[in-house]
Amino acid sequence: MAASVTLPNIFGDNMVLQRNSEVKIWGWANSKEEITLISGWDNQKYQATVNQQGQWEIAVKTPEAGGPYTIFIKGIEEIVLRNILIGEVWVCAGQSNMEMSASWGIDNEEEEVKNATDAAIRFFNVPQLTAAKPQSALLGKWTESTPETMKDFSAIGYFFAKRLREDLKNVPIGLISSNWGGTAAEIWMPEEIVQNDPVLAENARKFNEQEYEPRQPGRAYNAMIHPIVGFKIAGTIWYQGESNVGSLVYDQTMAALIDSWREAWKDDFPFYYVQIAPYKTRGNNFFNVILRDSQRKLLHKVPKTGMVVISDVSNVKEIHPKDKKPVGIRLANLALAETYKIKSNLVNGPLFKDFIVEEHKIIVSFDAANGLHFKNENSTQFEMAGADGIFYSAEASILKDQVILTSKKVLHPVKIRFAWGNTIQSDLLNEANLPASCFITD
Repeated sequence: MAASVTLPNIFGDNMVLQRNSEVKIWGWANSKEEITLISGWDNQKYQATVNQQGQWEIAVKTPEAGGPYTIFIKGIEEIVLRNILIGEVWVCAGQSNMEMSASWGIDNEEEEVKNATDAAIRFFNVPQLTAAKPQSALLGKWTESTPETMKDFSAIGYFFAKRLREDLKNVPIGLISSNWGGTAAEIWMPEEIVQNDPVLAENARKFNEQEYEPRQPGRAYNAMIHPIVGFKIAGTIWYQGESNVGSLVYDQTMAALIDSWREAWKDDFPFYYVQIAPYKTRGNNFFNVILRDSQRKLLHKVPKTGMVVISDVSNVKEIHPKDKKPVGIRLANLALAETYKIKSNLVNGPLFKDFIVEEHKIIVSFDAANGLHFKNENSTQFEMAGADGIFYSAEASILKDQVILTSKKVLHPVKIRFAWGNTIQSDLLNEANLPASCFITD
């Protein structure tokens, strides 16, 4: 029997394709059938023959940003894709803070929803499903940004796109939202990546003992990432980590996840992420701040990554900060500076670089340190320790773009730490009033 030409749902009306690229479009049909694709922006004809497994794939060249266009795909039957835009495509992934939409109750919800109409911002929501094996298809459809569609889409994703639109001018933005509250990082990468690494496998076993589901490595990746692998993207924004609090190897976990996605896509796309906010965790521990420091360390482990610090917009009593706009804007500013090379002012808070010991004092240097200052007259968040490893509060002063530390209780300092606590909101900022990340020296 003749089968119709079919496409995965990631290809459909209203979608955005990555500009100035060679994008893959694929689907299914009868074995040995000839498939013809005509791109509406240049009327170029492409052809492919369906393989023995009933699959076909065509590489299509896209122009500069624009649209709307139509794409014609013809086999035994014809598919017409309408209202297609060419622009920038980003994946918005992670857990509940990335998933959190305006309808959850973000700050200024009513005003933001009312002004959300923009036909050049397009959304694709990936359904929350798990699978034991990698899937080839998924449900969902592309929609234009309207008050009705925006209110149930990732708020951070929307604010990210809105900010990009301001500086990229007329470039359309497509967002693929694939996230799930309460999920650990291990379920978002291929299962074999976790199982073949003894450290990650042992860590995953600990997290599998918890009550939340899903917890098995690979299960969300199989159903929510694998079906879109190969869809050309500009990069990924990520906000996850709360469900990994307690892990001492989160930097290794995330390095493996990023590498696995880039390998699957065959593309070293940028990966920008949010450092989780300070909040109170159960028990007397440093689990939250340890994970945030692991996120800082990830910057040095994996190239083409970037991190935004949000300790100044968080509420330490709330694991879901409601002020999502500055988070999306900071991610967008990072992309505008690093990916698009069109933003030259500071987009990062101060990041610890190194320190030197001079007799009884320590001189600390930072990246992104222009206009370094304390939120209040003095900082109480620096500590130092000697060879015994016991930390004492340090007196901190700023000299140009460095911090000078002393402590009468530590005459021979060897280690320092900053904002080292689960609920401490950084009091060190730069001229852009962006907060410094917590850190501890080895």
